[in-house]
Amino acid sequence: MIDLLIHYIAPLMFVGLIFFMLIGYPAAFSLAAVGLFFGLVAIELGLIGTDFLGNLTYQLFSVLSNDLLLAIPFFTFMGVILERCGLAEDLLEGFGQLFGGVRGGLSYAVILVGAVLGAITGTVAASVIAMGLISLPVMMRYGYNVRHATGVIAASGTITQLIPPSLVLIVLADQLQVSPGDMYIGATGASIVQVLLFMGWVFILSIIKPHHVPALPPEARTLRGWPLYKKCIRGMVPSLALIFIVLGTIFMGLATPTEAGAMGVVGAMVLAWMNGRLTWTLIYQGMDMTMRLTAMVVFILLGARVFSLVFNGVGGGHWIEEMLTGLPGGVVGFLIFVNIFIFIIAFFLDFFEIAFIIVPLLAPVAEALGINLIWFGVMICANMQTSFMHPPFGFALFYLRGIAPRTIKTSDIYMGAIPWLVLQLILVGLLVGFPEMVTFFLDAEVVQDLDSIKSLVPGTEGGTNGLETAPNFGLDSPPKF
Repeated sequence: MIDLLIHYIAPLMFVGLIFFMLIGYPAAFSLAAVGLFFGLVAIELGLIGTDFLGNLTYQLFSVLSNDLLLAIPFFTFMGVILERCGLAEDLLEGFGQLFGGVRGGLSYAVILVGAVLGAITGTVAASVIAMGLISLPVMMRYGYNVRHATGVIAASGTITQLIPPSLVLIVLADQLQVSPGDMYIGATGASIVQVLLFMGWVFILSIIKPHHVPALPPEARTLRGWPLYKKCIRGMVPSLALIFIVLGTIFMGLATPTEAGAMGVVGAMVLAWMNGRLTWTLIYQGMDMTMRLTAMVVFILLGARVFSLVFNGVGGGHWIEEMLTGLPGGVVGFLIFVNIFIFIIAFFLDFFEIAFIIVPLLAPVAEALGINLIWFGVMICANMQTSFMHPPFGFALFYLRGIAPRTIKTSDIYMGAIPWLVLQLILVGLLVGFPEMVTFFLDAEVVQDLDSIKSLVPGTEGGTNGLETAPNFGLDSPPKF
């Protein structure tokens, strides 16, 4: 019995964690409790030494001292401010008038504004709530099918998860130990394709079921000519300016995501002031939401570090790697398994829990199989979009249910999400089949000729001056605990 427990202690840890998560116990405390319990069991069984858990000090300190995670409170605060500053209203009204004369015009407007808001808020909740409050009454007033209307609003909010500066991309970059700037650049192509897929579905629907997406009547299109374009420009220019501040500085290498997030907060407050809505109440609401979300993320990450330390200490990493690298089909089989697994687990876990619990287990296997981790992270991010759209557990559907009129049935919200969920899965398939959607936007790896470097150092011409024999003392990579 003892030998059996020793052999299967790693999978038992995973099963224990899933059990606690399924009964609804908070993720952060489930992770820490399971990790500490099995750590004590492993010490008793002689699998790890009594001083092994002392490494927790280094693990937890590395979380609290991670500058990259500072981007989370910045982007959260920026999103809350922008949600209430009137920017979404200006954009939707302008785009609604611009596309109102064609079938599905309001749907096109919702998708495009959702993409713009996603690029400047980075949070799904802010986008879905803002889009629902503003556009849902208008779409209902002009005869849009209720299932289509709720579906396009929820889907336009989830675009936020894939469009930089998404919080999910920041977290995935941290867990995969890759550059968040590269992750943002790699996600650019995927997010563009996602928007085009959504707009393509609206176009198809306008042909096969035109009564579901009617054009606005002439009397509703009150702006024409220059006044219309002037309103669109007034709504777009501040948005584009803020997008450049947040993303342009990252892509150009002028700022880190944390620094860009700080500048974005300043920009959001300026926009709120320009709209006459910068009040102490608004600032307090932003600070309150930021504190809650940041605390949740940090506690989940701390718990995940406790769990992963013990899990790897008892050989869980080797168990996962042997299990997944042995799948039939090699890399393709691994990718199929990962996507099916994440799609299913997203019914029960939110994206933070998936990123902190599941991704660290998959990343070493992906790296061992030679998979580009930037592409792998973007693919996972696209798959995790579905966690917001899963009936009946999707958070985007919960947000929409909370602000939708009671005359709209919950079943209509759930049924309306299904076509958009399928479109998200199509994107995942396209990413698997065409990795260039991600890698095309990444710079080619720079290969430096070492001889050219040595020729620039005095006294090294024609030789290495003995540098080839210098010991490295094992410092090729940082120590791992």
